[in-house]
Amino acid sequence: MKQDIEKSLLCSDAVFKSIFEANFKFLRNFLLFKFKNIERAEDAAQNAFVILWENCGTLKPEQAKQFLFTTAIRLSLNSIKHEKVVLNFELKTNQNQSDIESPEFLLIEKELQKQLEKALNDLPEKQRIVFLMNRFENHTYKEIAVLLDISVKTVEKRMHNTLLELRKVIATL
Repeated sequence: MKQDIEKSLLCSDAVFKSIFEANFKFLRNFLLFKFKNIERAEDAAQNAFVILWENCGTLKPEQAKQFLFTTAIRLSLNSIKHEKVVLNFELKTNQNQSDIESPEFLLIEKELQKQLEKALNDLPEKQRIVFLMNRFENHTYKEIAVLLDISVKTVEKRMHNTLLELRKVIATL
């Protein structure tokens, strides 16, 4: 009989209110420190108190604090897991949508690629070499100048002329 009275004490408004007032800010601040997100911290703390209230008949008042912290941490971790699942789903969905391109887009892309390849092949040999070394092999102008035994200004001039030619090709499409 005494045990039933102790357990039911947690279900009384006064006891529950005192546990809330004594622990809510501390619990929220702990969760904020742990998860660095004020909304998640407040939501988890509030939900932990809701779950505590739902289980007040099975817990003693002295078990409340430990129950709250354990429940709040689990709620936060479950929330983080859920967010990761949602994010992964969104990333996969977006990736699948970007893979499916219209036939018109694919045709335009193919045509542009042909035009650019033709324009690159029509470039003077020295300009094409500089362009390919810079854009496809990721060499800096200084590295290209050293490798080709020319000045950096010459590399800049060749790149400038190449880019002008390629812009003309793109403008005609």
